[in-house]
Amino acid sequence: MGSHRFLLFISIQAILIFNAFGDIYLHNTRGSNNRLKEATATRTNANRLFDSQNNNRGGYNVGDKLNQAANTSEQQYQLKFFQSSATFLQDKGRTFLTMEWTNQHGCGGNANTDPNQLNCELVLQYMCQEDDSQEFRDGTSTDTAKYSGPKPDETNRTAATQRKAADASPESGVQEQWEWYDKCATRDRNKGLFIAERNLRVNTAIATRQNPNADRYGYECTEERDYWPYWHPSPWKDIAVFTDNLTLCSTYKSNSFNVLPKHECIEMYADDEDFIKHNSKWNNEKDCKANGGNWTALYSYLEKATQYASQSECEADSSRKWAIPYDAKKLEKQCLVMLSEPECLQAPWTRVNHLGSADNDGVFPNYTWTLPYFPSKKDKKCVFRLRYNISTGDYDPFRTDSRNNGVNSPVRNNPIVDMGYDVKLQLAMNPDQFGRTFQDRSHIFILRPRPAGLEDVDIYNVNVRGKKGNPVQTYPAVPYDFSPSQLRLNSTDAIHFQWTGSNTHNNGGGGGDGITGTEGLGNDGFDRHNLVEVNDVSDNYPSSFSDTTFWNNSKVLWLPSDATVKQMTPRDLAVYFATSGYYYGYECNDQCVSSKSSSLDSALDTAPASFEGALLQLNPGTYSFLSSRNHAPSRRSQKGTIVVDYSLSGSGYRVSHWSLAAVMLLLTQLL
Repeated sequence: MGSHRFLLFISIQAILIFNAFGDIYLHNTRGSNNRLKEATATRTNANRLFDSQNNNRGGYNVGDKLNQAANTSEQQYQLKFFQSSATFLQDKGRTFLTMEWTNQHGCGGNANTDPNQLNCELVLQYMCQEDDSQEFRDGTSTDTAKYSGPKPDETNRTAATQRKAADASPESGVQEQWEWYDKCATRDRNKGLFIAERNLRVNTAIATRQNPNADRYGYECTEERDYWPYWHPSPWKDIAVFTDNLTLCSTYKSNSFNVLPKHECIEMYADDEDFIKHNSKWNNEKDCKANGGNWTALYSYLEKATQYASQSECEADSSRKWAIPYDAKKLEKQCLVMLSEPECLQAPWTRVNHLGSADNDGVFPNYTWTLPYFPSKKDKKCVFRLRYNISTGDYDPFRTDSRNNGVNSPVRNNPIVDMGYDVKLQLAMNPDQFGRTFQDRSHIFILRPRPAGLEDVDIYNVNVRGKKGNPVQTYPAVPYDFSPSQLRLNSTDAIHFQWTGSNTHNNGGGGGDGITGTEGLGNDGFDRHNLVEVNDVSDNYPSSFSDTTFWNNSKVLWLPSDATVKQMTPRDLAVYFATSGYYYGYECNDQCVSSKSSSLDSALDTAPASFEGALLQLNPGTYSFLSSRNHAPSRRSQKGTIVVDYSLSGSGYRVSHWSLAAVMLLLTQLL
């Protein structure tokens, strides 16, 4: 990515990508764009966690658990998704999560057949916390986590541990770990890369053509961010890559760190030779060995299977490998649950300068991720990353490398060109922006084991995207809608309804280069959602309980409180969804309509901003619903339809790999 077109880095060289200002925004799950809990239209700190290169107005705040802004991590809400089960490779027990986004400067179309084709790649990745020694948190402050260093000559493990402790920033968000950035800041940069005529401030991997001043963004490694597949180990796991050129797929898949070990220079601490020095200056085998290092192949993994202590025990199952993990503390092999190669798919066509739908089908670009199964059956804190870039045909991208730097660069800063008829014209060009990589990331979410008895059930997630306001106010985010807004499945499948929101989406302040304000019902900045049935998708008035079919045809498979599952009646379920969990039911304990001491505000302001929801199975039929708070005819639509059909084979239709007919917007979102 960035200054190369996902080149296979056999000879450590790179290629250039397109001159674009192509922001990308993740809408489900909600992308942060480095926001935390700002009440302003713009984010506070673009360096908080990662380098997005996006507009300051983009992104969504971290979820609040209740009806007040979170001031502690305990008051925040992380979305919780059920993992797939051990049977997911047998086309059952899968969990599907639809990721939706918009990209500003176009993408897609087949490189050989589409006259409107735009060269691009989109890479979808995730990263999960392996154990409690790692820090994964959204944070409660917008300050960037501290860092002091690097110190390439630091050979003492005690000194490194003390330096890390001094950098502790418990209120700041953390995704990549401190050691990851320290490794990157110490290691020599890849000097075979194309950097045009730029002078990089430092010669380590935190400086690239796109970031020549080596600015720091959380603990993100700049070189790894800008290039894929990366030539060194990385904590990120690859899910899928979308490309305009499918002939590259075999290269992309076989060179993913998911399946191909990557090498790193291993040195040991002088004061504790049992432990690997987490950072080394040397980025190639020759220099590594010449300086006493061990050039070692390291492996990515889904998780560690620490219960297996020998190679024979470990590799008794073909899904496991006895190898050295990329984050090893000691130079010892461990039992690793391995990853599969990423999918490689045709990128759909999206229009330039249009943060909207793909392929003219009225649906945002999307991908349905089959969530992983973790054999340990432990909760995992995770984050999702989406990267995007566009390439150019101005020169051969696969042969443009460090030999084309400086005076040999094919692109210059604001060059003056001779038109050949005694006229010279200046072009508005910045080599930093030729081949820019853009990205967005989710907030922290949790992948948790399934409830007992649901091992063979396919689970579909229905969430909510957007924030309060009309399309002009929310841009480049979007107004509210269900995600997906239409779903067709089998009666043996299950649906996990869940959403999250913020109490500080006020869209205030100066507004940046957009409009402030939050038009709509309820308090400014309060994200609120609910689900009430309508008899037909064209209706705008919800049905009374006596006229509904959804609730009587629902079987509750799981609720946040197991005790409530056995007591939940159809009327209780309708109340629970209509009030976003403010009431647990109609008649039950002290949290129900008949007994709770406080009343619900009709605009849902007193309801919680986030809803852990329920896991339901539905009888065959067609069910339509809306959000009473946010659906506003002629201004915005928050509606959905679910079709449950016995006649479907397998698990029906889903938003999958650009099969966009499966999920359609029911109404155009209008002012």
